[in-house]
Amino acid sequence: LTPPSAAGLDGMAARILHRLRHALAGEGGREERVRGGSEAEDFPESSELEDDTEGLSTRLSGTLSFTSHEEEEEEEEEEEEEDGAGVELAEPPQPTGAAAGAEDGGRCWGWCAGGAGAAPLPGAAAPWGGPSLLTRQLQELWRKSRGSLAPQRLLFEVTSASVVSERSSKYVLYTIYLIRSGRFDKAPAAIARRYSDFERLNRRLRCRFGCDMAGIAFPRKRLRRNFTAETIAKRSRAFEQFLSHLHSIAEIRRSPEFLEFFFLQDLRAAQRLTCTGMYREALAAWANAYRLQDRLGVCGSGRFLLTLAGLAVCHQELDELGEAHSCCEQALQLLEAQGSHPLLGPFLQAHVHLAWKVGKDKRRSEARLQDLREAGPPLQQQPTLKECLIKEPLE
Repeated sequence: LTPPSAAGLDGMAARILHRLRHALAGEGGREERVRGGSEAEDFPESSELEDDTEGLSTRLSGTLSFTSHEEEEEEEEEEEEEDGAGVELAEPPQPTGAAAGAEDGGRCWGWCAGGAGAAPLPGAAAPWGGPSLLTRQLQELWRKSRGSLAPQRLLFEVTSASVVSERSSKYVLYTIYLIRSGRFDKAPAAIARRYSDFERLNRRLRCRFGCDMAGIAFPRKRLRRNFTAETIAKRSRAFEQFLSHLHSIAEIRRSPEFLEFFFLQDLRAAQRLTCTGMYREALAAWANAYRLQDRLGVCGSGRFLLTLAGLAVCHQELDELGEAHSCCEQALQLLEAQGSHPLLGPFLQAHVHLAWKVGKDKRRSEARLQDLREAGPPLQQQPTLKECLIKEPLE
């Protein structure tokens, strides 16, 4: 559609101002009563609407524009003068009732009419500075936010709960995801626990951290209606809050009781599957234990080194040598600062062997192995990674 000419807009503005003057002076009402008769008395505004009906669709048609060509030229000049300075965004007040309608109408007549090429009427201005100004503001906010990292927080979310019936018992199994806010996790870290597991954790922590646990609520045990949807939903939310509250206390979240609640079961299952030669199933359990320890921030502990050993052994047995080599490299980086560790020799031997297989540099590991030969017992007496996994007690 073709936007109206400047002359048409000027004529429209003149008619609007003329009617406003008559309305303020009280003359508009008298003219309507004379022209419209009884119908005008019931709807005094109908004659004015009918006068402009023919041109309304033309004036309001086209693409809505938040600025005119003159305003765009002024903004370009301001941008050159200010050298791209950002402007704080301000939320305009939201009118209600009749004021909202009047303001909306004023916006349409003042700066929306006529599409992209229309000039605003005198005294009417856009509530924002235009698309280019808004773009500059967003760019400025993006530049400011790039240098700051979003704080990460560990979230505990019960994603499902299922009723499990066994021969002699019936219980609800809750699946909990550990989610880091501010980051995207490709693979989830999840655990499945029943009420008795949470109750055991609560009891152990209250024995050790009595003062810290005094203000932490725990859902009480019920003798009836344990398997209703309402009870399961309430307990799910209660377990989320319980774990979040525990994790917010530094001494508790670093305690073995709290940490092993999450990954000890996976470590035991992975060790058992590795011993029986079920390497594909064991790999999944080792990988979930790895993710759980990573979310909980305990990637330097002995349990984490054992997890890397399990991953390396399973990858090697499944002929995934590149992944096994990467696990050994990560473990050796963690052991870099330690002069001696029971897993250092086995990791070095496995790393040298895997590096030769995949064609990677193994000279540094060979040098460290030579240092171990000179400082300690013969390497022939040291167990392999797989033997360490089998003999390691997980209590």
